[in-house]
Amino acid sequence: MQNNHHEFGKGKEISMGSASAPVLSDYMNYRQFLADFYQFKRKSSKGSLRVYNYAVFSAAANIKSPNYLKMIIEGKRNLSDDMIGKFGKALGFMKDQTEEFRLLVHFTQAMDPAERNMYLKKLSEHRVAGKLKSGEIDRKTWEKVPNWVAWIIYAMVDQEGVSFDTTALKTLLRGKASEDEIENALTTLISSGELRRDEVTGELKKNRSLIESPEEIPVALVRKLQSQLMYLGLESLYQDQPTDREFGTLTLSLTKSEFEEIKFKLRQMRKALHKDNSIARMKEKGERVYQLNIQLFPVTNAVEGLQKAPVIKPSLDVKAEPAMVETPEAVMAAPVEVAVAPASEAQPAKDNSRSNVSSLAATAASAADLFR
Repeated sequence: MQNNHHEFGKGKEISMGSASAPVLSDYMNYRQFLADFYQFKRKSSKGSLRVYNYAVFSAAANIKSPNYLKMIIEGKRNLSDDMIGKFGKALGFMKDQTEEFRLLVHFTQAMDPAERNMYLKKLSEHRVAGKLKSGEIDRKTWEKVPNWVAWIIYAMVDQEGVSFDTTALKTLLRGKASEDEIENALTTLISSGELRRDEVTGELKKNRSLIESPEEIPVALVRKLQSQLMYLGLESLYQDQPTDREFGTLTLSLTKSEFEEIKFKLRQMRKALHKDNSIARMKEKGERVYQLNIQLFPVTNAVEGLQKAPVIKPSLDVKAEPAMVETPEAVMAAPVEVAVAPASEAQPAKDNSRSNVSSLAATAASAADLFR
């Protein structure tokens, strides 16, 4: 069975005019890229002695079938690793571009959601590395923004009984980060002023917010951190017991106004949780660090050309319940998702009778700042 993976928004991150040559890094579906590449070459070759066609591409790729590109674009065939190299040659790619194309092909063709997530992560990292190399992303700005390890360690300042040496932190982080990553994160947090050591006790304390000017952060950096935190949620789904996490999903059909209303309510909820948690941590430290991820995203396109009657009152205010499908607790990748999972182990309890003031620990507080 071939995997078409019909894309949303034509599989592009950026809309481009037909007069411009398609740029691979603008695409999230390699079939759409190939279709746009073919159309661009066709238009560019008009008036020449030899108009560009599928046979010309096959000849450049050293493929016998003259319509092989057409079958790939239409989703009738998948590309093998060997064919990816041949396509890269016909597309005029350099080594780095061919590698990016290979990752995009594997992402598009992957059937398993976990496998698609893995290739998406690799593809994103490859593209960011390219932007850093070209100077499109400033390296100094990139290095100032904390990765997920620093993000969690920053939150662990509000966790009871944490000893901030690399070996202890590695254990509390459940082996998800190496000692080098932990040491680098600690050094960066202290040298940049986010954390400071108390001159008397030597205890680490928060000195300032992790990201003081979030509007100045490049989109690629925000995506990187958000995706890292989401991957932790995926791991928790398989590694943690249901009693230690909370995963819930809803699949809803919404109008544009309903979507905006839910988005507003989710933002208000985040702010309220952040405020409550901040107050609770002033009274006493938390027991564990938890990660709260909230996602709301489209899984279909709107049908074009529909005429909608004007709505006087938002339908969410109507008492009748909207049609929805609630999936089992263990299912992820739904349009509306709220996930809370532990990001660090709890220290051995000194007093089991102590109640936990908040159901969220420090990361829920600091992570909320990023998504404001």
